Amino acid sequence: MEALRFQVVGEAFKKKSLDVKTPAERPCEYFGKKVFNREKMYKYLPKQVYEKMIDVMDNGARLDRDIADAVAAGMKQWATENGVTHYTHWFQPLTEGTAEKHDSFIEHDGKGGMVEEFTGKLLVQQEPDASSFPSGGIRSTFEARGYSAWDPTSPVFIIDDTLCIPTVFISYSGEALDYKAPLLRALHAVNVAAVDVCHYFDPTVKKVTSNLGWEQEYFLVDEGLYAARPDLLLTGRTLMGHDSAKNQQMDDHYFGSIPERVAAFMRDLEIQALELGVPCKTRHNEVAPNQFELAPIFEETNLAVDHNMMLMSLMKKVARKHGFRVLLHEKPFAGINGSGKHNNWSLSTDNGILLHAPGKTPEANLRFATFIVETLMGVYKHNGLLKASIMSATNAHRLGANEAPPAIVSSFLGKQVSELLDHIEKADKDFLAMTGKQGLKMDIPEIPELLIDNTDRNRTSPFAFTGNRFEFRAVGSEANCASAMIALNSAVAEALVSFKKRVDAKIPEFQKKLEGTDHSATFHAIIDVLREDIKTCKPIRFDGNGYSDEWVVEAEKRGLDVEKSCPKIFERYLDEESIAMFESLGVMTKKELEARNEVKWETYTKKIQIEARVLGDLSMNHIIPVATRYQSELLKNVGNMAVIFPIDTADKLSARNKKIIEEIAERTSAIEKGVEELVEARKKANKIEDEHEKAIAYHDKVEPYLDTIRYQIDKLELIVDDALWPLPKYRELLFIR
Repeated sequence: MEALRFQVVGEAFKKKSLDVKTPAERPCEYFGKKVFNREKMYKYLPKQVYEKMIDVMDNGARLDRDIADAVAAGMKQWATENGVTHYTHWFQPLTEGTAEKHDSFIEHDGKGGMVEEFTGKLLVQQEPDASSFPSGGIRSTFEARGYSAWDPTSPVFIIDDTLCIPTVFISYSGEALDYKAPLLRALHAVNVAAVDVCHYFDPTVKKVTSNLGWEQEYFLVDEGLYAARPDLLLTGRTLMGHDSAKNQQMDDHYFGSIPERVAAFMRDLEIQALELGVPCKTRHNEVAPNQFELAPIFEETNLAVDHNMMLMSLMKKVARKHGFRVLLHEKPFAGINGSGKHNNWSLSTDNGILLHAPGKTPEANLRFATFIVETLMGVYKHNGLLKASIMSATNAHRLGANEAPPAIVSSFLGKQVSELLDHIEKADKDFLAMTGKQGLKMDIPEIPELLIDNTDRNRTSPFAFTGNRFEFRAVGSEANCASAMIALNSAVAEALVSFKKRVDAKIPEFQKKLEGTDHSATFHAIIDVLREDIKTCKPIRFDGNGYSDEWVVEAEKRGLDVEKSCPKIFERYLDEESIAMFESLGVMTKKELEARNEVKWETYTKKIQIEARVLGDLSMNHIIPVATRYQSELLKNVGNMAVIFPIDTADKLSARNKKIIEEIAERTSAIEKGVEELVEARKKANKIEDEHEKAIAYHDKVEPYLDTIRYQIDKLELIVDDALWPLPKYRELLFIR
């Protein structure tokens, strides 16, 4: 069969793919080899400059311009020793990818020759063209000026012959045009708010860090098969394709033996990632055929986001070397699991305390309960915003399917933590007793230090507590984690600010009532506010089956956001509560939020528009011609039967072919009609000037045709001669050989 030819495409790469040289050193020896980390700084920078840089990185001190030249000189020396000839400001525009413009080190020496030069001015700031990046109307096409500015908290690294400098990207008028700038602001906000609350329990805390551990899921397909699927090539997913007889129903792929070619790819990827400082830890087969996962060790959130963006780019590069293509689309294949990027998030102090982990003392457990409850308060108040932060045209295909949480944000806590919060809420007001100047005793059963083995996991929960952190499971595989982290850290920061304000207001009241110490009054005030918040945020807590229809009804009763339309979900960014939160914390202004939503709506429209165009082209120029060719062959067969056999015999012998001929005619007619209506719906939507309304029109009027047309094509795939079918089928795409 013609389609079988696609199966051997990967064989040409197989020998090369398996021939991967592992470095002679152990991973710990080459980890960070291509990163200008603290070790390199200590070696290449003057001691005084090194100490100032550490202060900037650890304590948020302002970067003095007077040390920038010395830092640039040290970086350049290290870079040139590693074969680097160019540098670039590496940033994350609102395209879900990264951007870079490479400049060489060479400059005129004034004597007719050239000299290699890299100054502090070039390190700290550049001026890339801002007019061609999505800005949501902040910048007009003729207003080209924009700035990229160095983020010294994320280490500089080397890719090939280029020194990559992580930067923010802002407009000439100061608005953020990227993900990193608002992320850094959100991380600052949650640090300030959390430190203030920590001081109730430990006045020595100076800094609270937001931590992130992402789990990157992805698919691999042979490059030749990928090239033979225009839909994969242009949209990242298959717009047609009937289920393979065998896919994931045997549960034999999950945690199964990793195929040799894939293992070779993983080794090569991990080596290069470790050299770039990405702390790869876990690799395994995922549930669906050809689906895999890579996960790192936890890192500070800003660095973790940068590392994930680096890794996604690196994956694509390494995969091609091994004869594969990486699919990061959340749902590249219908009927099997899609891919997510679970964001494991937590907060920790500079003295090593995990704020979402229970402790061994009543005070530690009160702190634990405080940060759990205030996290839930942030998630409850902004559940619609959090959903908007992870929603996209691609992730919409995955959410709510059997492998992903539903598009309703709720939080699973597990029996033990739920009982703890219920006990605090319902306990007698005298259940808090002071045992000394610095101690307290609570009428709460002792909680173990770790709850990992004491709480189950709920895979249907979008925001689940997993022992010492929360797992934001709804994030999509091709998304920039920064989007979810901006919303989450901001929501928690706002909740902590509100918590402290209300506790401080109650402390005088308890000082009078108890006639005790400030310490005693503080803990009573904390408990009193916690009780209020536990009651308030109770609707967000749900430990049941998130896939059930009953939960949708119940969630709506609880006041949670149950909207399913992607363009309408984005509206949550412009709710009064969202704007007030972002502006009060200094994360984003209303103008920036409005601009980002314009980008989101426009991006959604363009993605559906591209899919519609590709499906129309494949339908009319690939599928229908092949189906009618097969129909013609069957018609010839029926005619020949009538010539050779008596009428009754010929009718019996050709009955099956006549049925197929009729079915082909009906289905091709339905496809043609569907494509005509799809084109017309697209034309009408394109006339709408408002990006919001246009996106809604594409969701309501255009996108439904993608499923109705696909249904007819997938049925044709089952009856048209396999040798004629023009595209690789699922059975060929989903099993690496």
